Amino acid sequence: MTNLLSAAQMRAEETAAIESGAVTGLELMERAGRGVVEAAFAHWPDLARAPQRALVLCGPGNNGGDGFVVARLLKEWGWDVQAFLLGDPERLPPDARSNHRRWSALGATRPIDDARAAAAAGDAALVVDALFGTGLTRPLEGVLADLVARPASRCVAVDIPSGLCADSGRVLGAAMRADLTVTFHSAKPGHYLADGPGHCGALAVADIGLRDGDVAGAITLCPAPGAARLAKGAGAHKFGHGHALVLTGGAGRTGAARLAARAALRVGAGLVTLGVPGSAQMEVAAQITALMLTRVNGAEGLAAALEDRRLTALCLGPGLGVARARALVPVALRAAHAPGVVLDADALTAFEDAPETLFEMLHAGCILTPHAGEFARLFPDIAETLNAPATKGPACSRVDATRAAAERAGCVVLLKGPDTVIAAPGGRCCIHAAHYDRAAPWLATAGSGDVLAGLVTGMMARGLGPAQAAEAAAWLHVEAARRFGPALIAEDLPETLPQVLRALGV
Repeated sequence: MTNLLSAAQMRAEETAAIESGAVTGLELMERAGRGVVEAAFAHWPDLARAPQRALVLCGPGNNGGDGFVVARLLKEWGWDVQAFLLGDPERLPPDARSNHRRWSALGATRPIDDARAAAAAGDAALVVDALFGTGLTRPLEGVLADLVARPASRCVAVDIPSGLCADSGRVLGAAMRADLTVTFHSAKPGHYLADGPGHCGALAVADIGLRDGDVAGAITLCPAPGAARLAKGAGAHKFGHGHALVLTGGAGRTGAARLAARAALRVGAGLVTLGVPGSAQMEVAAQITALMLTRVNGAEGLAAALEDRRLTALCLGPGLGVARARALVPVALRAAHAPGVVLDADALTAFEDAPETLFEMLHAGCILTPHAGEFARLFPDIAETLNAPATKGPACSRVDATRAAAERAGCVVLLKGPDTVIAAPGGRCCIHAAHYDRAAPWLATAGSGDVLAGLVTGMMARGLGPAQAAEAAAWLHVEAARRFGPALIAEDLPETLPQVLRALGV
């Protein structure tokens, strides 16, 4: 998995490397500046072909020092470079001060107030944002807020766009909108969360020579699931890949559950059965073929269905109806042989007036899959903190909120969105962001969340643990949307999975 390091974790990695004697701060700064120039030339090849004009905006910390390296390298390339500094050069940190002096041998440094007029002229081919990096803790206001509302020149941000919280992706007052962001060693959570992708433009990670390896407590990006987890062995029996039960609502409300069930079957569950009330039995029977059907009228009907110990996963929520959810969820959660349980949609809303009642029933084999509104109904205080204005950094993030929810619920929570966050009790956390090369705007369509619930259910039915099932399902969900492309509707997602699985080598 790819680690996403917080600002504090990144500082610790740099400090450890410097204290070990493996590298100096000046060497790291030189590598960072060189990485920015190389990434900019790779992203815009025309910039490397002919010297042009650049504005380099440098802040009062080490991010500004990176900016002075960029200014010097562009000047040595033959560019016309104007550098601007916020603050007194003699109060820069030692390494940044050294790089300012190296730059001063080539060109002058002007005060940051002059940068607005220079930027407004609009004749620069490149604006380099090296004002504030990952350590920003206060909002940008006044002159700085005006400055980041930049003209239309190409802009490359050093590490992270100024004004963006590196841990949460939230804007602190105002933030630069870059066309390219070049970060170092590892991407940060803020590149993927909240406002981050919209302000970062394209994202590049430059190697500055720090050691690779796991970092305790690091957030990760959800990887592609391994083919071995998705394959079926020769001679395998259908029950060897699990039996999922998906509960439906009443007549006229079965479509969401049918979408979930189809997804669970497509992702490889050996059998998938729809638990249907008598009022909807004929409706469902007329719509399905490979899916099974059993009558589940109420709590007693579900209890009888759960006597089948071959069931390995349950899904309750899509189109279930709030009243039916209140009756069935307790039965599902108290089943004697405790199959994995996915609770989505109405199964969550049914407990908005007394979420603690639900939490008391949950167990480690459960996954909650709320969207933002459902999350706020179950965890109103956590949602209030998350949604409060970001007044200082590090701001509360979707990672913080989802981790807190998982601890309270005692099970895995998958908070849906373009920046889906999956957290387990104990701190394990993974982000699957449908941004950059994983962008899938076509998922903004009715029923796509029901398909995701079905994918999670199918992966659990096949034996994956709750966190692994959620992570694999989130990746497959987006990959199917990307492979299908425009005009996607929810029914297309399960039918695109065979192409996705073949591409994975299954």
